[in-house]
Amino acid sequence: MTNNFPLLSVIIPCRNEKKFIDKCLDSIIEQDYPKDNLEVLVIDGMSEDGTRDVIREYVGKYPFVKILDNAKKFTPFALNIGIKAAQGEIIVRMDAHAGYEKDYISKCVKYLKEYDADNVGGVMKTLPSKKTIFARAIAISLSHPFGAGGSYFRTGSAKPRWVDTVFGGCYKREVFNKIGLFNENLLRSQDMEFNLRLKKAGGKILLFPDIIVSYYPQTTFASFFRHNLEDGIWSVYPLKFIKTKFKLRHYIPLIFILTLPLSIWFYIPLSLFFSLKIAMRENDLRFLFLMPLAFAYRHFGYGLGSIFGLIKIIKD
Repeated sequence: MTNNFPLLSVIIPCRNEKKFIDKCLDSIIEQDYPKDNLEVLVIDGMSEDGTRDVIREYVGKYPFVKILDNAKKFTPFALNIGIKAAQGEIIVRMDAHAGYEKDYISKCVKYLKEYDADNVGGVMKTLPSKKTIFARAIAISLSHPFGAGGSYFRTGSAKPRWVDTVFGGCYKREVFNKIGLFNENLLRSQDMEFNLRLKKAGGKILLFPDIIVSYYPQTTFASFFRHNLEDGIWSVYPLKFIKTKFKLRHYIPLIFILTLPLSIWFYIPLSLFFSLKIAMRENDLRFLFLMPLAFAYRHFGYGLGSIFGLIKIIKD
């Protein structure tokens, strides 16, 4: 203990994140949390793009940064490797594709104690990964209520609130002792499932609007569509492995696709309405044409992925 700060472990799953891992690690090193009470575990999925060389540079400079190998490559394995290796009484799960305000960790710890929560997270500020109009449209779609639904960590909140899940998360170590580790059958969606399991066990998850994380999504419509397709698959396919269903908002794109002949007549006017408002807000008429595409790639990709998830359950 230093000045009553508990020992804290940051775990960062990553694979082929050369473009972003330095931003992530720099933002962690700049945290106002005492470094004597901090360890940073980067669990690398055998990256092939030079990510490991970047991480090793930080390991050489900062004794509290370590690299661990994830031979199985996927995120749930990395998370569990990190949790098992972590020494801290508090564990913060961070994303390599993100950057964090300098008080991110200290605020998470503060609110974790003050509110007797089991997991604390903040609001995701989605920023374009490149200075292109397409990257801007993608970023806007992920933070707009029409694109993100009722996900408060994406759309923001005017006040602290108890929620079903948060981005990343700051956990009490005892949580993992109580309900176990992340489900390694879920190559995606493992955070949602874990937090739903936590709530089912009586745990409390708190979102605080003044805890800020910057997230950098895909830069092209093609990669954005693929990402949403995979998200859709993993919103449904976990039903094969788990008893706890995800919340209704995760199935709305599936319902939209299944009722397309009817729902499209409501969808198009709404998409155009919100796109017009965004174009006026941004003072750029190009968004009137790009935002309907961004929203469509988001919703159709997720919805089609959900159907593929159902097919995958039947086939497997």
